Amino acid sequence: MTIEAILLPMFAQVALTFGLLFWMTILRLRVLRRGEVRPQQVSLREPAWPPHVLQIGNAFHNQLELPVLFYVVVLLALTTQALDVIICVLSWMFVLSRFVHAYIHVTSNRLDRRNAVFLVGAIALALMWVIVVARILLFASD
Repeated sequence: MTIEAILLPMFAQVALTFGLLFWMTILRLRVLRRGEVRPQQVSLREPAWPPHVLQIGNAFHNQLELPVLFYVVVLLALTTQALDVIICVLSWMFVLSRFVHAYIHVTSNRLDRRNAVFLVGAIALALMWVIVVARILLFASD
């Protein structure tokens, strides 16, 4: 398993996060310039943003939650040489689930669909952790 093969899904996840960040920032600046909200209304809390801006913001904030565990397990797998095809496939499953989750979040925002996709990604990530930790503990004496 090459380092690039495991880093590519991580780079894709980073791209998703920055894409949502820039989209959210552009929408927020546009809303502020149009005077739809005043800076004082949103300086401490987000609920004053229009719903479509909140939706993109929430999709962005979701990328700062569960994906943090993804970044850590990928780096842990890299540094401990616990990489293989299974970890790579699970990485792609997780990242693809995040893209689908974000797409649902910024379009229909159907909670039942979002939850199902979230669960797929969470299970893939949990399996990655179980595999990497097991490999580290089982082969720690080598």
